[in-house]
Amino acid sequence: MTWLKYLDLVVLALALPVFLLAGWPMLGYAAGAVAWIAQRLIRDWTHRSAAATDDPRKVAGLMTGSMIGRGWLVALIIFGAGMVENDAGLAAAVLVVVLFTVLFTVSMVLRPFEQAPRELPS
Repeated sequence: MTWLKYLDLVVLALALPVFLLAGWPMLGYAAGAVAWIAQRLIRDWTHRSAAATDDPRKVAGLMTGSMIGRGWLVALIIFGAGMVENDAGLAAAVLVVVLFTVLFTVSMVLRPFEQAPRELPS
C-alpha cells in the first residue's frame, strides 16, 4: 500500500500527455507541477520535523504554518501563471485541484493503516 502515497505524483505524470494531446497551455502544466511538487516537499519536511519533536506547541506551529504557507505558495504560482496567460492559470488551478483531490482521498483511505495499533486493556 506504500505506492498509494505517491498516486498524486503518478497522476501528475499522466497529466502531461493529456495536456499535450488536448493542446492545453504547457505553462499551466508547468506552473501546476512546480506548485504541487514544491508544496509536497515542504509538507514532507514539515511532517518529519513535527514527528521529531515532543513539544506540542512546535508541532502545532509547524503544521499550521505549513498549511497556510503552502496554500499561499500554490495560489501565488497559479496567479502568476494566470497573469502571463489567462488559460494557463485556469489549467494550473484545475491540475492542482485534481492532484489535491487524489492526495486527500488517498490520505483518508490510508489513515487507519498508518495509526499505531493500540494495546487492549487487560
